[in-house]
Amino acid sequence: MLNGMPRIGFGLWKIPQEETADCVVEAVRAGYRHFDSAADYANEEQTGEGLARAMSEGLAGREDLWVTSKLWNTFHAPEHVEEACRKSLSDLRLDYLDLYLVHFPIALRHVPIEKRYPPEWVYDPDAQNPRMERAAIPLHETWAAMEALVDSGLVKNIGVCNYNTALIHDLMSYARIKPAMLQIESHPYLTQERLIRLAGDYGIDVTAFSPLGAQSYFELDMASEGESLLKAAPVMVAADAHGKTPAQVLLRWGIQRGTAIIPKTTKPDRMRENLAIDDFKLSQVEMAAISALNQNRRFNDPGTFTEVAFNTFHPIYD
Repeated sequence: MLNGMPRIGFGLWKIPQEETADCVVEAVRAGYRHFDSAADYANEEQTGEGLARAMSEGLAGREDLWVTSKLWNTFHAPEHVEEACRKSLSDLRLDYLDLYLVHFPIALRHVPIEKRYPPEWVYDPDAQNPRMERAAIPLHETWAAMEALVDSGLVKNIGVCNYNTALIHDLMSYARIKPAMLQIESHPYLTQERLIRLAGDYGIDVTAFSPLGAQSYFELDMASEGESLLKAAPVMVAADAHGKTPAQVLLRWGIQRGTAIIPKTTKPDRMRENLAIDDFKLSQVEMAAISALNQNRRFNDPGTFTEVAFNTFHPIYD
């Protein structure tokens, strides 16, 4: 795994602003040292407050922490990449990021920070028919600007999220600084074995978001209760065999297959539970049974949610 990055991170997506700072402090107290943030999560300022409090209380030093953030779609133009990174750094109260990722391979029309931040998906929310407005910015130009962030010392490592195999091949053909990380949705209903294998062939580490599957998507009406992996038979059998919760089994499955994972919770007891997965190991039979649950079920799919929510059909996966 990427040098210095803990395999289990704390995901900050969908944590309410008013809860974020306290959650971050509690997470550091529980033992988390890896925090996965993004401009689009709209809580980086509060995350920075929490990190600053944790450090001032002596819970951790900056050198102990791994902080990831992400470049949003509206800042893909080379002249806006550093501006976006510096805004995240300012909000997070940091001098550098350990990892900065291209959030989606989707370039959208620029929205100035002073006009609306985070810009989200639609260009003009007040329009009669609010839509995404695409920008004609090649990904190689965005990547060159990401490389410049490494050159300037603003970030230590760079990578991408939500890329498919074709985009990875393309990226590796022109990258001067190779991507250190690929972050993708992956869980037993979406194992993504070919993509993970390809990343490994190129020496790119992988972080799996939504490692528990549908849980993060119930409240967004993007998954049904019946799709919960916590109730899948192979998961429940393994949990019973090891005296662990189904969630711990799912997280252990993610770690054992070689990915980093970034579960999210606002509850201190769950924070500790999610970290407590190093004292057992799933057998090859258990791993195979859980992997066999694969349905290629993608919960976070722009080809679905952009049309429903933003009146724009914009798939990035076939």
